[in-house]
Amino acid sequence: MPEAAAPAFIARPDGWQILKRNRAALIALGFLAALSLVAIVVPMLLPEALKLTSSESLAPPSNAHLLGTDVNGQDMLYRLLSGARVSLGVGLVSALISLGIGTLYGMISGYAGGRVDGVMMRTVEVLQSVPRILFIMILIAALDEYMKEWIDGWRLAAQEKNWKGLAEDISALKAYSKVLLMIVSLGLVEWLTMARIVRGQVLVLREMTFVTASRAMGQSPWGVLRRHLLPNLSTIILTYLTLTIPAVILDESFLSFLGLGIEDPAASWGSLLKDGAQVINPLESKWWLLVFPALLMSAGLLALNFLGDGLRDAFDPKSGE
Repeated sequence: MPEAAAPAFIARPDGWQILKRNRAALIALGFLAALSLVAIVVPMLLPEALKLTSSESLAPPSNAHLLGTDVNGQDMLYRLLSGARVSLGVGLVSALISLGIGTLYGMISGYAGGRVDGVMMRTVEVLQSVPRILFIMILIAALDEYMKEWIDGWRLAAQEKNWKGLAEDISALKAYSKVLLMIVSLGLVEWLTMARIVRGQVLVLREMTFVTASRAMGQSPWGVLRRHLLPNLSTIILTYLTLTIPAVILDESFLSFLGLGIEDPAASWGSLLKDGAQVINPLESKWWLLVFPALLMSAGLLALNFLGDGLRDAFDPKSGE
């Protein structure tokens, strides 16, 4: 049987050079890298006293608390960095879930073509007509108790085997049951756009000579998808991944603002904005509770969009037309 042809790559050879010349994208990448590093490392280095509730409720920014304290007396710097870690983590994991589903779905639809492609795309259109926020809210409300019972079951199983450390870690997950459901829910609704983009690229690539040659040499459809089409889709997938993350973070923040996401003592940008909005009044404004989370969230989303636009300009062939 003849050997399979080596994978061929169709991409803009000057893509990385174009990205390097995009100052806004490079600054955005540096900011996101620094923000991620600070959000992971700094909370572990802060004194334990700043991580606990105290009597200094709603204290304004000072030398003791650089960004002030919240209604429970917790340091806002610690809460803000912890919220950044949660929001960015939810955005990244949910976007990766949507990327996996959307890429696989779009590749199969585009490569199959014909009636299969028509049915799969009509399904996508039907799903896009469903209000995604409403779907997520219903899913979280319906499955939250089941998720907590499932976590309790795992905790009891760990206790029966005298795995005390693991049982404590599993018990801590109970406060994040809505977060876990939110991650899965967001991943299940954000893949639709990715599927349409990937399907459009596959429709073009499947007519290329190297794909036709692979078919003639007896390579299976899955082999063609994995060895030839997927490598040529990698930069497009990466580009639209960076544009999906801010959309997911916005959805998470909106749900947390409504009280359907992160629960105390955990925090996210949305829950911090909710806490800040609750104490704002015309007589005495606790401005630091709203300004600092809003600024950091806006800067993070802006950086993600700048980076996504830069990647799209560099690697999406249609963007230069």
